[in-house]
Amino acid sequence: MPITGGEIVTDLVAASGSDTAKTAVISESDATSAARNAEQPPENPHVEWAPIESAPRKKRIGLWVGIGAGVVVLGAAAASMVLIAPGTSVAGIQVGGMTPGMAAETISNRLAETEVTLTGMGGDVVVTGADLGASVDATALAEQAFAERPLWNVSQWGADPISASIALDAETAESTLRSAAPASFTDATDATVVFDGASGTYTVTPAESGSGIDVDALSGAFVEAIGDGKSSLEFTGDPTEALPDVSTEDAEATASELNTMLAGIGFYVGEERTVPVGPAVAATWLSVENVDGELVVEADAAAIQTTVDGLAAAVDRAPVNAKNVTDGSGNVLRELTAGQNGRALGDTSGIAEDFAAQLTDGNAVYALQVTETPFETTALVRRAEVDLSSQRAYFYENDQLVNSWAISSGRPGHETETGKFKIRAHVRIQDMGGASAGYLTKDVPWVTYFNGDQAFHGTYWHSNFGSVMSHGCVNMPISAAQWVYEWAPDGVEVHVHN
Repeated sequence: MPITGGEIVTDLVAASGSDTAKTAVISESDATSAARNAEQPPENPHVEWAPIESAPRKKRIGLWVGIGAGVVVLGAAAASMVLIAPGTSVAGIQVGGMTPGMAAETISNRLAETEVTLTGMGGDVVVTGADLGASVDATALAEQAFAERPLWNVSQWGADPISASIALDAETAESTLRSAAPASFTDATDATVVFDGASGTYTVTPAESGSGIDVDALSGAFVEAIGDGKSSLEFTGDPTEALPDVSTEDAEATASELNTMLAGIGFYVGEERTVPVGPAVAATWLSVENVDGELVVEADAAAIQTTVDGLAAAVDRAPVNAKNVTDGSGNVLRELTAGQNGRALGDTSGIAEDFAAQLTDGNAVYALQVTETPFETTALVRRAEVDLSSQRAYFYENDQLVNSWAISSGRPGHETETGKFKIRAHVRIQDMGGASAGYLTKDVPWVTYFNGDQAFHGTYWHSNFGSVMSHGCVNMPISAAQWVYEWAPDGVEVHVHN
């Protein structure tokens, strides 16, 4: 009998005494596809077709019966290439002997139809896997089962179950459970972080726990029941503690980070915080958002821009030249004016956006780019001369005379020693002399020592300047002595000569 219409005969038996034959067919394209998908398809059984020829009827019946037996073998081989091996289960769901399409549908239906009885709550309530959003990639699992365990591979018959990742959709499950057992649910309150203007810091509102049915535990029980081959299970519907998404500890950590940022936030030139940003202003830049249960710090570049617009006025400056008092060797004895480089702020476009990005990463120090102009230094070489012959003191700065006064040096027996000395100490006021010296002068002002116990100092007990009068010191009018005290730091050279 010829084969036509793209079909392969899988069974053909003629009833005794009848010309009518019953046939079962399988599409040639299905058989070819199945053979192509199988990992190790069996060799097709060899079937020989006898030529059609005139012969007695009994011989023709024998021929048809023989053909039928061969085609049955061919049908079994084709089936082995489209069905999953017996004993195969996916996550506890039996799919052996099924096509991948049937297996996928069986897996999906089992998940959707599995019943969960919520016990307690004064009565039982039944929900299904479909109500809870149970899901799995049934198609992929069925194709995996067929690829790994085709029916023809006898070694895979009854093999271990194929594992599957079954999950309940958290939102769908909670919505269903809330409807089924509303008395078991009390919403938790997340902790929050807010800026307190009075203290200038970020503070925390603590979290509060709620109650509900544990979706994670229910999901575990559901998966376990499916794996055990069950189509129903019981789970308590009584409330358990429901923790907030944002705990008090989470909020305290965020507040601590923000308060640390507030302590140093600003625009820096080098190590100098040139433009500090006050906490109240910084709080207008920053916000704390709850994103899927996580506190996230965000910064507003538009708010930062207002401060950026005023940066140049706060940063730009002209150089300030240094001025130092030195000795003749160039050693600095006193800094009169500290030098300061001039600076000019560069391009400010993009600063607000960049700083906003830094702040979200917890970095509150923005380094400004400036062009600096170095300062210059002026040295003032100061020295003093005491001329004993003329009883006069002279004071020079860079060899220019800046002041001169008549003085009274030591009288005979108490001469002021000649030589080159350096100022060594300053005393605002003190008593001079004593029992061993044979005199005592109280409250001598503006004392500037240059040689042992010899010094410039103010004199209130005489005004006979220009004549020797002292016990060795250089007596001066009080105002002159104060000027010397303030003008000549330690190290200034003093030359005493005749």
